[in-house]
Amino acid sequence: MQVLFDHGTPAPLAQFLTAHTVRKAKDLGWDKLSNGDLLRVAEEAGFEVFVTTDKNLNYQQNLNQHKMAIVVLGISAWPILRRHTDRVAAAIAQAQPGSFSVVEIPTHESESQQ
Repeated sequence: MQVLFDHGTPAPLAQFLTAHTVRKAKDLGWDKLSNGDLLRVAEEAGFEVFVTTDKNLNYQQNLNQHKMAIVVLGISAWPILRRHTDRVAAAIAQAQPGSFSVVEIPTHESESQQ
């Protein structure tokens, strides 16, 4: 799948998504676009999944008008997120056109063992 990382998505995550083509909004010159414009141009460019750390995106945008799947990371801190890359990879693999999902990331070790 064609995956677009928003500016807050940790770049090292891409190395764990080898089954996908990952690009960063910043590398495409899209980092200054508002969320609505970013989603529009990303869809026009053929991206299928948008990965972001913006937990308010579904409140800010009418996501029903988009075909691209949106995956929200529950936390952006790479030292924590890197222990749960399998959760992110699974969410992206399961993403369907127009879907919205939040990848919950445990912040305490006891939570990750549940």
